[in-house]
Amino acid sequence: MKPTLVQYDAPGWGVGEVWLDDDGRVFYSELPRPKRTRLGTVPSHVLSRRLAAFFAGEPDDFADVPLRIDDGFYGDCARALRAVKRGEVVTYGELAALAGRPGAARAAGTFCARCELAPFLPVHRVVAANGIGSWGSHGVAYKRRMLALEGWML
Repeated sequence: MKPTLVQYDAPGWGVGEVWLDDDGRVFYSELPRPKRTRLGTVPSHVLSRRLAAFFAGEPDDFADVPLRIDDGFYGDCARALRAVKRGEVVTYGELAALAGRPGAARAAGTFCARCELAPFLPVHRVVAANGIGSWGSHGVAYKRRMLALEGWML
């Protein structure tokens, strides 16, 4: 079988994409961006509705959504990050410690920057010890906006 593409419209954010493997696990997620073209996937998929609601401000931790997570340190970061609740933030150092590698804050930051499972893994909830930190190609403004959905203003 081939992977399943689920796209969703998030008004004010753009169109996002989620790819599911044969077992229904998310293996890739692209956060909504303006001007992305919809490819005609079925908008009634349960994840389409949930993600659109999430970007409209509805609380959802996506804890029940199965993810394809790597082994090793990045997998440990992913599992630790799933436990960070809506409205909470952790520093890169705290995430590294939660993943069993205290002192690996830079590696935790690299994990967050390269993570392809947001918002199912809430990498926007990981901040620098002295401020918001960055967020890969989406940038700080997008991260601030994601945190604002959860009541954080950094």
